[in-house]
Amino acid sequence: MVLLMFFACAKKDESFIQKMEDKAPIPHPNKVPDAWLLAHIDVETTGLLPGHHEMIDVGIVMTTLDGDILDSLFLRIQPAHPQRLSPGAKAVNAFDADHWQEMGALAQSVAVDSIIAFHKRTAGEKHVLMVSYNSHFDAAFIDHLFRSANKTWRDLYYYFILDIPSMAWGLGIRELTSNWIRDRYQVTDEPHIAEKHTGITGAMVNVRIYKALLQYRQDIMSNVPLKK
Repeated sequence: MVLLMFFACAKKDESFIQKMEDKAPIPHPNKVPDAWLLAHIDVETTGLLPGHHEMIDVGIVMTTLDGDILDSLFLRIQPAHPQRLSPGAKAVNAFDADHWQEMGALAQSVAVDSIIAFHKRTAGEKHVLMVSYNSHFDAAFIDHLFRSANKTWRDLYYYFILDIPSMAWGLGIRELTSNWIRDRYQVTDEPHIAEKHTGITGAMVNVRIYKALLQYRQDIMSNVPLKK
């Protein structure tokens, strides 16, 4: 029985990997920008360690490459191991398992299905880049959430992931917070009261920062002399 389970899992993994490698080449955003969208994602969790700690909510804002909002999704998620909640996470997002249940938090598998349905409805056949502030953190938790439902986020998003601090760094803004760009363009921050601090408030402020960075680049380019 153990051997049968092993070979079944191995076959499933091989099929999954083959499916990823068999994908046809995708035209890049600079070639066909209208064929691409951005999914600005922010998650709240029970702690900092993906795979041990879990997501308790997620916000996704789908936009054009110019940052124009097309649709958004917010889900509360009931973690399988709420007892692993860290004090630091609770201070940030006020997670309480009983309260989450009262607010209709979804089981992890249902949350995954909801994200997939949102993606199909909003993106259709377009290619989507994931965008996040702390990209490795959000992507790792998304990965574990999808794996818990025997699915992969790679069916939804391109394997490159964009992060906002790197965008700012490339424009000469060498800070890891968004304070400077938010102050310059009067970008409204998200709430920092734990009960109001959610994935969707984070995703929405990320969109605002992204648009401010695009404006900053435009302002810089407007001062560059044209070649004669």
